[in-house]
Amino acid sequence: MAEEQPGILDRKTAGVLTITFDRPEAGNALRAIDRDAVIELLGQAHNDSGVRAVVIRANGRHFCTGADVAGLGRRDETRAAAGDISRRIMGGAQQLIAAILDCDKPIISVVHGAAAGMGAHVAYASDFVIASHDASFIEAFVLRGLTVDAGGAYLLPRLIGLQKAKELAMLGDKLSADDAFALGLVNRVVAAPELDDAVEAFANRLAAAPTTAIALTKRLFNASLDADRRASFQLEGLVQEIQSHSLDSTEGVRSFVERRAAEFQGR
Repeated sequence: MAEEQPGILDRKTAGVLTITFDRPEAGNALRAIDRDAVIELLGQAHNDSGVRAVVIRANGRHFCTGADVAGLGRRDETRAAAGDISRRIMGGAQQLIAAILDCDKPIISVVHGAAAGMGAHVAYASDFVIASHDASFIEAFVLRGLTVDAGGAYLLPRLIGLQKAKELAMLGDKLSADDAFALGLVNRVVAAPELDDAVEAFANRLAAAPTTAIALTKRLFNASLDADRRASFQLEGLVQEIQSHSLDSTEGVRSFVERRAAEFQGR
């Protein structure tokens, strides 16, 4: 029997790592092997100075319809021991969301078709979301008789507020791309034929930016969600101190004085 392979493609071009979900026949539902492959790629991107931006996208009709529920349904019906499910989620879906939040490189999710459950949370955890007009987002857990997971209880209230987060998670209503944009979950909504060009322009702009400044800004903003004012101000001062010694900081000031476009090296 052939060994199962992850349905994930990756390609690095001009400083941009593109991670592609490639199980269109399954709505790009993520199995454990797919999820772990993405986590590994994000870890590599975090440590690779040659990667200056990451794009997460998908082949086929949908972005990602969540976890591979069909695969879960084929599992042995034997009752799990207490704590098994919690450990599986904490070591799986939550690790994927953490890998996106913790990766120093700016991450763009490109959403078309459905982004459901964990698939929606992959987008929400990303730094930027570009969606086509046919995209939709849905908290599908309640529709399966499940509670929200994959970091949803952390992400949604912080992004859109507690009341709206409860509504989405408890009712499972589908959000259109325009509705998601209105809530601040999406940065851009474009026509499907324009999606590739919009993503390329966005990614290239980030890849030419001061990578370390973006990395520290990402850390600063993400940490601010869990910190009080004093801690946030202290961290802001610390990261400004760190970045002020970077080559890109020197180049940014010099280019301003010389009245020319900055040429950042990501260092």
